Amino acid sequence: MTRTTPPRPLDVASVFPELAGMSRTATRLHPRPGAPTAHESSVGGPLLWPADEPWASCSQEHDAPFGLNTPEEVRTLRRIRALDVWTDQDHAEVSRIHTGHDPSLLPEGPHPLVPVAQLYARHVPGLPFPEGTDLLQVLWCPFIDIEDQSGSEAVQLRWRRAADVTEVLAAPPEPAYVGTYELVPVPCVLHPEQVREYPAVHDLDPEPAGRIHRWEEDGATGYRGALSVAPGWKAGGWAAPFTFRDSGGPEELRCARCSAVGEPLLTFDHTEWDAETESWRPVEEAHGASATPTEVTVGSGYTLQFYACPADPRHPPVTVMQ
Repeated sequence: MTRTTPPRPLDVASVFPELAGMSRTATRLHPRPGAPTAHESSVGGPLLWPADEPWASCSQEHDAPFGLNTPEEVRTLRRIRALDVWTDQDHAEVSRIHTGHDPSLLPEGPHPLVPVAQLYARHVPGLPFPEGTDLLQVLWCPFIDIEDQSGSEAVQLRWRRAADVTEVLAAPPEPAYVGTYELVPVPCVLHPEQVREYPAVHDLDPEPAGRIHRWEEDGATGYRGALSVAPGWKAGGWAAPFTFRDSGGPEELRCARCSAVGEPLLTFDHTEWDAETESWRPVEEAHGASATPTEVTVGSGYTLQFYACPADPRHPPVTVMQ
């Protein structure tokens, strides 16, 4: 099933003409639970990984203040939660999983990373694929706070040419334990859709930003929630609106390797829409449909953004939680 974003409540560029030249195209990924293959774009699905290439890993120190879970326990927990009726055995199993294993059982690293996303150029043509590549893979460590991990091996991007992968790794390694199941995505198929975005208020000069604030105070349609930046998982477009960083304003996010100012590459949001961004809910989604299909939560439900180096997308990304 395709996913279609409803038309915006109004053309904001007709109200603020200076925005007309500031629109950007973003690709809403619309992940939904499914059974993707390595030859498809996905969230949390299998990767087109060469059989002769070592799997991505993290050797940083892993702090596990809470009980550990195995990847299989994460899958079991989600399977039980999807049931309409739980048995006594189901309740006992969920309780056991929530209790977790003693952190002392965590083996020494390096620890395999978990697949987060795989994007083919044919589905997300606007991404800055380096010359000769048509596939982007994202992996991260399900222990470490993955925000603000500039240049860290805890978050890794792999750019590939899909045709070069002649033999796919059949059984990728998994970490023995994960620190939080909220960093292990539910396998999802994607329904990419291109939409037009306008910059968040914090990316505007003070004068138009002030006029937009006054316009909203007069009862106009909310610029932040309905007219500027799309919510959910997406590629490209504008940076997400600031939340807890509002008081400090936007940051200049620079590449750790060459200091070039990064450009928004990927946005991984806890929800596909919420009360403020309800107007972005796809027309195919019924009221009451799950707005958290990936079950990924960063921090306390914030948005994680990846910024790519405009000089060379192969440089390690800058990650920031907003």
